Amino acid sequence: MAGPEVDIIAAGGDPSGGLGTDEDQVRNAVRRAENGKGVVVLADLGSSVLTTRHVLESSANGHARLVDAPFVEGGLAAAVAASAGIPIDGVIEAAEGARDARKL
Repeated sequence: MAGPEVDIIAAGGDPSGGLGTDEDQVRNAVRRAENGKGVVVLADLGSSVLTTRHVLESSANGHARLVDAPFVEGGLAAAVAASAGIPIDGVIEAAEGARDARKL
């Protein structure tokens, strides 16, 4: 939906394939997504937020930002905004704005 210029990389699950969030997977996903324009990171549950915060704080370069946005709707809004060439602050705004998207 966002086109080939926008990388959407999942980093969920623990190393054995179970539930959880693995720091190395998050770190590697952020590295793979970095293209010089910044990385928007969305987390689905509390433990993934804690893990992602730890990863970003330990490698703080300002290029990756954890965003408080709904996982699916925010991801879609962010991907579409990024594909339109909108700078990272606008991509984050689009993701966060998806919180108010009505379904009915």
